[in-house]
Amino acid sequence: MNRVKDKSDQSAKPGEVRQFPCARCGAGLGFSPGVSSLVCGHCGHSQEIAAVERGIEELEFSAWIEKATRDGQARDVSLVSCSGCGASLEPERGTVAMPCPFCGLAMDLQATSRRLIKPAAILPFAVEKKEARDRFREWVSRRWFAPDRLKKVARGDQPLGGVYVPYWTFDTRTESDYQGQRGIHYQVQERYTAIENGKSVQKTRTVTRTRWTPVAGHLTHRFDDVLVMASDQLPRDMADKLEPWDLEHLVAYDPGYVGGFIAQSYRIGLEEGLTLAKGKMAGVIEERIKDQIGGDVQRIDHCSTRHEEITFKHLLLPVWLGTYRFGDRIYRFLLNGRTGEVQGERPYSWVKIGFAVLSVVALSGGIWFFFGQEILDWARSSGLGAGNKNSL
Repeated sequence: MNRVKDKSDQSAKPGEVRQFPCARCGAGLGFSPGVSSLVCGHCGHSQEIAAVERGIEELEFSAWIEKATRDGQARDVSLVSCSGCGASLEPERGTVAMPCPFCGLAMDLQATSRRLIKPAAILPFAVEKKEARDRFREWVSRRWFAPDRLKKVARGDQPLGGVYVPYWTFDTRTESDYQGQRGIHYQVQERYTAIENGKSVQKTRTVTRTRWTPVAGHLTHRFDDVLVMASDQLPRDMADKLEPWDLEHLVAYDPGYVGGFIAQSYRIGLEEGLTLAKGKMAGVIEERIKDQIGGDVQRIDHCSTRHEEITFKHLLLPVWLGTYRFGDRIYRFLLNGRTGEVQGERPYSWVKIGFAVLSVVALSGGIWFFFGQEILDWARSSGLGAGNKNSL
């Protein structure tokens, strides 16, 4: 098997998109998911991607511009923009027409040059297109309240494209000073008035109360590879549900892995990405502080956090992106190109939902018919009758 040499850094001109020719017939090569090789779609010849010797480097956040320029971590890329949704993509060289994988609109392929931080690492596709379609159809089949016609739609060949989506990862050490309260539960006996057999009686019950104690402390925590999607063309809640990603299998970025796919450039900048990452970290810090406070329940009245030793990486992660039309609306779905996890938008059958609600009401009515009197008797004996001032 021939080995593809990495010559783009030395020979490619600024703004030029890298392409690998087939050694046998000269046609363009594309990456084959699940293997470390490029495959010619014309003659079937395969060429292995040469292993990149360099490591995956973390860049220091405070000096990223200077370091990226000095160390060659920035590159000029040739991008095309979608007039419909604004997506910025790096097409393969020689592409004369393509639909936008995010909204399906035909794209104007007049390229513009832009200087961006190079991806440090990439997770190559492991799920092939056929498997991605099968996973989508399986996902549709499990949507209980979806219209029956949707399954017929899913059996068709829906537009499906492989896109490398940009991400940031952040590492940092956090130092948090906090003030709060520790709550300890204790039980007391409480007397109350209830109505039994039409008479007012005194009863005793056990209630739980909380004793609060002021606390203050300091928490040090290290975060590693906090992941933030750097695209604003995908629903963030859907994309986050594609996690976890097997980042332990990241490889140093090589354009050969992008052959046959589309690479999206980042639109969420580094500073905005760090702000989103800090939002993710805040939830973890809150839970760690509550663990440190201890007790049965906790309150955090004030917390001040500093982020030290911030480093980052720019990654490309593989996503199968598809759209399908149902009625007069376009729906999107995403599929993790490593694990096959599917997240998507879907229509609902209000007929099915209506029948489900009626079934629940009917079932509840049957329960009341058979057990209603016993429920009323229990409510009265528990002090929940309408005549009880303490009833809920």
